[in-house]
Amino acid sequence: MNWSRPLRVHLSVLVVALLILTATPIIWMAFSQGRQAAILAGEKHMREMSLRLIEGYRNALEGGHEAVALASTVPQLAVAPPGDLQPKEQFFLEVLRSVSNATSVYAGYPDGSYLQVINTGRDYVRQSLAAPAGTAFAVRLLAHAKDAGTVSTLRFLDAAAQTIGERPFERTNFDPRQSPWYQTALRAGGPVSVGPYVTGTLKVPTLALAVPLKGKEGIVVGTNIHLQTISRLLDAREISPRARSYVIGSDNNLVAHSDPAVMSTILGAWPGGGGAGMRSLDPSLDVVAGLRKDPAYAGGGLAEADFAGERYLVQMAPVSVSGLFKGSSVAIVVPLQDLVVQANRLLVRNLMIAAAVLVAGVVGSLMLSRVISRKLYHLADEARRIGDLNFAGTDAPHSWITEINTLGGALSASRRAIVQFALYVPREVVRRIIDPEGGAAVRGRRQEVTALFTDVRDFTTISEQHSPEEVVDILSAYFEMLNTVAEQYHGTVIQYLGDSIFVIWNAPVADPQHIENGCHCALAMKAAVDRLNETNRKGGRPELFTRFGVHTGPAVVGSFGAIARQQYTAMGDTINVASRLEGLNKEFNTSILVSGAVQSAVADLFDFRAMGMVHVKGRSGGIDLWELVGANAR
Repeated sequence: MNWSRPLRVHLSVLVVALLILTATPIIWMAFSQGRQAAILAGEKHMREMSLRLIEGYRNALEGGHEAVALASTVPQLAVAPPGDLQPKEQFFLEVLRSVSNATSVYAGYPDGSYLQVINTGRDYVRQSLAAPAGTAFAVRLLAHAKDAGTVSTLRFLDAAAQTIGERPFERTNFDPRQSPWYQTALRAGGPVSVGPYVTGTLKVPTLALAVPLKGKEGIVVGTNIHLQTISRLLDAREISPRARSYVIGSDNNLVAHSDPAVMSTILGAWPGGGGAGMRSLDPSLDVVAGLRKDPAYAGGGLAEADFAGERYLVQMAPVSVSGLFKGSSVAIVVPLQDLVVQANRLLVRNLMIAAAVLVAGVVGSLMLSRVISRKLYHLADEARRIGDLNFAGTDAPHSWITEINTLGGALSASRRAIVQFALYVPREVVRRIIDPEGGAAVRGRRQEVTALFTDVRDFTTISEQHSPEEVVDILSAYFEMLNTVAEQYHGTVIQYLGDSIFVIWNAPVADPQHIENGCHCALAMKAAVDRLNETNRKGGRPELFTRFGVHTGPAVVGSFGAIARQQYTAMGDTINVASRLEGLNKEFNTSILVSGAVQSAVADLFDFRAMGMVHVKGRSGGIDLWELVGANAR
């Protein structure tokens, strides 16, 4: 067994061994002395991130509080809907645009009227309301008009506040006067916080901030912040991948949690049981509830606690806003090991930078080995691409090493030679020729093939009327188009014969659907020629009317010719018949003629028109002739 490894591996092993022998004692001493410092640094980072997280949650509540405080002074809200409806909507829309975490803003009136504007930016809100596409806001109106009775509608607005849909809102029995936010605000006579409770419109648990309208008895304005939104605000993964945070109420029950699975359980529990009995969802909750009783920790102190068989750091802080949500706290729980790991990684990285001074001389060797290996791998990839006939690569970049430049030049020359070779021989044939075992792959053998011949009507006349350069341009565009179509349907272009081409299927690459692909290709070529003729007419170029012949049967396929020069082609009666079928188009004034063998094989896939039995030159038997009209719709 001949064992070998890349040059980079050998040099890397040498460098690593040297680094271990020289740097391990230094690194170990520094690591031991710095471990405690790393823990302290991790705790500091956790404290900073925790305070930032708590501040973000407070800001969300503060934004809602400021919004309802402003709303309580707006005079347009003093008239029950549908009065002054547009100014009310415009104000509520501005509030939602300013307070991104608020889901809705609403107002309830003493006659039972209700106006609510909902931000539908989140998927669950749009799904709950069955909002049409493009909805940015929804307006729920509940009004009691003397002449029209009770009006309950849900109107949908786009981002520019233009109406895009409206429908009756089925829950007409809703009475805002029975809602907890309405009753609590009236009893308090000032700003109140309510919740969590299940909303009447979206039927999801939410926190509410509400305030009575100043100077108007019985009118209450409020805003909702859904628990799903609060859960997103509690993302603590920046501290640690396993860190979690949650909001607990005055009863020490969970209000919201950063873990989506726990939050899903909380949301599911509210409609049925009001969110009670969720103390078991997080094992840290009992520990946090105990720490809340200690003034040293309840106001933001950092504590260590053991639960679930692991050591944790716990920090909490009250989140009341302007006297609202009293008794609520945000807790952040982080595994101590996560903080140590992060600090250790930082420490190890710094120590490795210091240790790099010890191996400065070896780094030069690594860089050199990398340069050499990269050049060699590039050349190896280039050789593989050449073997796969993938010519998308570029010449190898210049190297400092002469031998690598010489090898790269040789590969570039080989690629250019094979590129030119592939222009004259079908690519799959080239692939088999350059394959070490490809000699037998291109040797002549008998097999089933489908052959297609094309010819341009009156091309001799076209050639007489145009210069040789114009004829070359016309044919180049024409052949490029037909070649692209043939490759699209897995055909191999064998030969260009003047203005004609010869295409076969099932060789050199096996194709179980060769007859079907041949018919599709003929139809696609005809359609492509029709499009080309439209362009030619506009550009003053001659139109090319192409005739096609398709036949299937046995043929001998392979390389034929002299020892010094051979050509890959197909021979036999099948090929001759396909060529004759193409010529019969002139007699029958058709475009695509196929044999009975083709028609019987794919009769259920294409539309054909029977042309009868015909005799062709050089063949004793008749041929069942069909015109290929089109493909069946499937």
